Amino acid sequence: MSDRSDDTTRALLGSLHQRPSNDDPHVTVSGREIRPLVGPDDVDIDHARDLGEPGEYPYTRGVHASMYRGKMWTMRQFAGFGTAQQTNERYRFLLSRGQTGLSVAFDLPTLMGRDSDDPWCMGEVGKCGVAISSLEDMETLFDGIPLADISTSMTINSPAAIIWAMYIAAAEKQGADITKLRGTLQNDILKEFIAQKEFIFPPLPSMKLVVDTIEYGTNEMPQFNTISISGYHIREAGSTSVQELAFTLADGFAYVDAAIEAGLDVDDFAPRLSFFFNSHLDFFEEIAKFRAARRIWARHMKDRYKAKNPRSWLLRFHTQTAGCSLTAQQPMLNVVRTAYEALAGVLGGTQSLHTNSLDEALALPSEESVEIALRTQQILAHETGVASTVDPLAGSYFVEKLTNDMEAGAEAYFARINELGGVVPALEEGFFQREIADAAHWYQEALERKQRVVVGVNEYVNPDEKQQIPLLRIDKEVAQTQNAKLAALKTRRDPAACAAALKRVEQTAQDGGNLMPPFIEAVKAYASLGEIIETLKGVYGEYTEPIII
Repeated sequence: MSDRSDDTTRALLGSLHQRPSNDDPHVTVSGREIRPLVGPDDVDIDHARDLGEPGEYPYTRGVHASMYRGKMWTMRQFAGFGTAQQTNERYRFLLSRGQTGLSVAFDLPTLMGRDSDDPWCMGEVGKCGVAISSLEDMETLFDGIPLADISTSMTINSPAAIIWAMYIAAAEKQGADITKLRGTLQNDILKEFIAQKEFIFPPLPSMKLVVDTIEYGTNEMPQFNTISISGYHIREAGSTSVQELAFTLADGFAYVDAAIEAGLDVDDFAPRLSFFFNSHLDFFEEIAKFRAARRIWARHMKDRYKAKNPRSWLLRFHTQTAGCSLTAQQPMLNVVRTAYEALAGVLGGTQSLHTNSLDEALALPSEESVEIALRTQQILAHETGVASTVDPLAGSYFVEKLTNDMEAGAEAYFARINELGGVVPALEEGFFQREIADAAHWYQEALERKQRVVVGVNEYVNPDEKQQIPLLRIDKEVAQTQNAKLAALKTRRDPAACAAALKRVEQTAQDGGNLMPPFIEAVKAYASLGEIIETLKGVYGEYTEPIII
């Protein structure tokens, strides 16, 4: 922590809940007061302490010296729907249009660790992502796409280790050297308890699964990011920018603590930790958030955790434009919103970027709308000139003050979380949930009073608007196709080998060993996702969230 932030942190500890009047029009999306003019007397900046040069500690100005002049950000459109075959076709389309990385969206049954034929999944198979129940589905998903040559991100959390095992097995069947596989597993269970709620097991065994993947990746797959610590869903749940920043980094520190407690050296695993942030509509606030995130992470890793490898100090992150900012009304305006949000991500120094599609407030994106979203990134990269210089807003009194304020606000939240005993006790006590609920309530009131204007929703409304854009529809046949495929697989596989592999999963879970090797064995025996999860439930139980008022 910088000397500057100590006094500010103490002042903020008593005022985390204070917000300006909803009658004040000059506040950020998060409710921060905006001064009419910020000058040199308003900013305490020491260049060496707070900024440095791009690619140098504390990395406020970027993690690479040349940034996009040396390597453009990865254009990684999030995609998945229906069957593995349908999503494979979408991936081939995106790659043919210039996408440079894959990002897998899974359907709700998969996210919850259930097979497509589970009665609980009726009506949800393939609806919000691709249905993956077995290694066979994973093989189909990447058929004809050489995993050795492309970086793949997978947005999966509670069943992340099992889905990753399927990915590893599919890559091996393609003949890939797994030590050279590149990609990112989201695998951030803490934000599930805080915001998204797609948890299965209680917090402690859930954290153990995350540490297993970190350990396995450190030892066996050194180029793969085994966790993407995610603020995106925290923001989508209604948090402010400071809450997104603070809660995300607090989760990151919790994972570092857990991995160290498991016996790992911080410099062995920290260089492969990655992050995932939301880019909302308040342009300067978002840029300041990204810059503050790098500085905070670098200082804590260096000073608190005594990491010696400079790569352990780097906060590398993916950005997705804000889904919660998109509107069903006048949806073509979402192209404009997304472009501004993408620009903030780039000016904030992101390493990869997903741009949302114009129709995502109504349905999964159509082929036409997702191409527009990808072209938005390409125009930004090649036509605007913003990739030609590094951190061009550095030195702006307003941006530097916002960056300082973001850091101080995050430090105040860290102090409060520590008072509660850490991230897990804080989430069990309901701290995060209440903070986000309060922020969401304030924002909704601001909309209803028109203190915050959303074009086409609470102002500039078109009373004659008619919905005319074509929407992607998921065929009802998807579930039938998926279930028939899974049933056929279960008749073909070796039942004895499958049962033995599941027994090994159960025994390893009971013994506390690393579960990645038995997961890989089980998926290669074509045990289904649901079967492996049910085996783990027998050891770990299931988590029921307490009612928090």
